Amino acid sequence: MIEEFLINCTPQETRVALMQQGAVQELHIERTGSRGIVGNVYLGRVVRVLPGMQSAFIDIGLERTAFLHVADIWEERSSNGGEARPIERILSEGQSLMVQVLKDPIGSKGARLTTQVSLAGRLLVYLPREKHIGISQRIDDEAAREALRSRIQALLPDDEVGGYIARTNAETASDEGLASDIRYLRRLWSEIRQQARDGGCAPMLLHRDLTLAQRLLRDLVSEETSRIVIDSRENYQNLLAFAQEYMPQVAPLLVHYTGERPLFDLYAVEEEIQKALGRRVELKSGGYLIIDQTEAMTTIDVNTGGFVGSRNFADTIFKTNLEAAQTIARQLRLRNLGGIIIVDFIDMESEEHRQAVLAELNRALARDHTRITVNGFTALGLVEMTRKRTRESLAHVLCEPCPTCGGRGEVKTARTICYEILRELMREARQFNAREYRVIASPAVIDLFLDEESQSLAMLSDFIGKSFSLQAEASYTQEQYDIVLM
Repeated sequence: MIEEFLINCTPQETRVALMQQGAVQELHIERTGSRGIVGNVYLGRVVRVLPGMQSAFIDIGLERTAFLHVADIWEERSSNGGEARPIERILSEGQSLMVQVLKDPIGSKGARLTTQVSLAGRLLVYLPREKHIGISQRIDDEAAREALRSRIQALLPDDEVGGYIARTNAETASDEGLASDIRYLRRLWSEIRQQARDGGCAPMLLHRDLTLAQRLLRDLVSEETSRIVIDSRENYQNLLAFAQEYMPQVAPLLVHYTGERPLFDLYAVEEEIQKALGRRVELKSGGYLIIDQTEAMTTIDVNTGGFVGSRNFADTIFKTNLEAAQTIARQLRLRNLGGIIIVDFIDMESEEHRQAVLAELNRALARDHTRITVNGFTALGLVEMTRKRTRESLAHVLCEPCPTCGGRGEVKTARTICYEILRELMREARQFNAREYRVIASPAVIDLFLDEESQSLAMLSDFIGKSFSLQAEASYTQEQYDIVLM
């Protein structure tokens, strides 16, 4: 299926949309202020060695020192029969060391480091300090694994001292593609080593992992890609230079968009982003989906809605479920939903219909770049599936829990808050002997006290022998209130 990529660039963020048949299939967002450092290579300086923890703190130029455990010091482990020597015999304070970031800093913890540098290419991962050729576990056919290993071995230069791991997409790659990846990775490692020798004193950044747009060229562009449209001249020129140097076959696909209308508006991507943040997804037939993302799993409910069909009820259900299967596959990619996913299709009595819907779902999911496992229908008629988490979902990137409801998706009614206030007034009256009590709450709650619940407030006033005054505060949420003692 022919596809194209749209890249929208601003100083604050980069957004990438994958388009197929005029519809948005995937969205990728990277923000400048929150870009991670995993994969970055630094020339660090040992600040402190901790024999009791068998670890060391390394200054790599960040706000907090990074953390290196003895098990992640690859050179010593490999040269000592797989057993690491005590860290105090390996490192000393003030020593310079080339390291790569394994984990971003989190909270008060610094970044986690390793000395086993790995550089990812489009088809291969280069391990410059380990003589080994590995194959992705997702290629499970043993004959195919051995054939791919032999092909890579035959393409290696005579002076190669490093190792490679073949990524899943290397299985169908041509020899020229593999050779191009090898050249790119060897050149990148040579530049990193040269910079380490000539760059100066530690701490120093030697290599920054690719930007989102560059990773797009490396990982997502395929033979089906017709063009890559960029709306920023500066980023277009940078990407073109990157492609010409490392991926010359991709360079002709790059196009600079110069139209007056914003690129994402022209292709209705902005509209799709807004729709992808909602719970309800409309189907063309008149049916709809309800998608709920929770901490444990994502649930998807299929409903016929206004679709009545033209023949019989079973046929209406079958057609709705078929359309839903295609839409679900697209929504998983668009929203980047991962983990456990439960789909509640409309109940079908026919086993033939169930298998046809399941086959359609698997066909639609086959276009997804992310690993997916579908377990079929359960005894309750639900479809269980898992999708590998590769990055934050679209909702988690763009949204945060509602400050009013705390992420529940609903708020207490005004009447519920009225009754809470009445109970709180009773507690206050038993503890404090105030002359008067003032209730400050949202306009909806105050209006209810002045109208339908006025008798309840009067009864409480008579019971405790104190008077109440009411004050509406427009800035208060419906669940927010205060009781002031006068």
